[in-house]
Amino acid sequence: MNRCLLVVPVLLASLVGGCGHSEDEWRAQLAKYNELQDSSEAKKAELEKQLAEAKQHVADLEKQLQDAGADVKKMSSTLEDQEKALAEYKARAKQLEAIKARFDLLRKKLDELTKLGLAVSIRRNRMVISLPGDVLFDTGKVELKKEGEDILKKVAAVVKADRSLVDRDYQVAGHTDNQPLNGGPYQDNWGLSLMRARSVLLFLVGKGGALPRAHWSAAGFADTDPVANNGTKDGQQKNRRCDLIVVPDVDEMIDLTKLTKE
Repeated sequence: MNRCLLVVPVLLASLVGGCGHSEDEWRAQLAKYNELQDSSEAKKAELEKQLAEAKQHVADLEKQLQDAGADVKKMSSTLEDQEKALAEYKARAKQLEAIKARFDLLRKKLDELTKLGLAVSIRRNRMVISLPGDVLFDTGKVELKKEGEDILKKVAAVVKADRSLVDRDYQVAGHTDNQPLNGGPYQDNWGLSLMRARSVLLFLVGKGGALPRAHWSAAGFADTDPVANNGTKDGQQKNRRCDLIVVPDVDEMIDLTKLTKE
């Protein structure tokens, strides 16, 4: 109990006479003070409980998204800051839920591509459709194989079947293994990866896929972004690929700095 409260009964008699208030009035004021104090403590405890639940909810969402990259500042323990913190956490939880739902829906739509033997994953804040390079191209070549054209037509068909997919922005990213390419028309792995990405791009936006040109671009990464160990033949084969990257929307880029690492 507060030590100040212990002396209140002792002082009541003297205060009643000196301040013009009856003992009942003082006791009523004391009860009111205690009630307000209890109410404030209860409110703070409830807010702390809700804040803890909100924090846990956000933590669970961020775990599901595998590190959403939030930088949450340390909060003060005052009642005002607790209310502010709770509102911020609830707002963040709502944002994360909306983003997670949007990406889950996008992945569900692209799951049709997994039936074609393609890998659909989330990598570096981007949804990625990986196309095996050996299926698309012969060794050291940039001309699409018949098998490669067939798979790209199927990819284009899946995208065109959904308006929301058609309206997204995409980048074709070419990748190689770490075996050096010296000389020849493409000079090095940078040139080879870029030209392969260009071949895929032109097919998808051309007669092969008829996808909207304004939503597509191409880039070459050489061997700078491996997905497997280049020390093995199997790893090198996996690294020789073309990725179709679903470029994040602006709000996705703001809310998710690191969606996942796979």
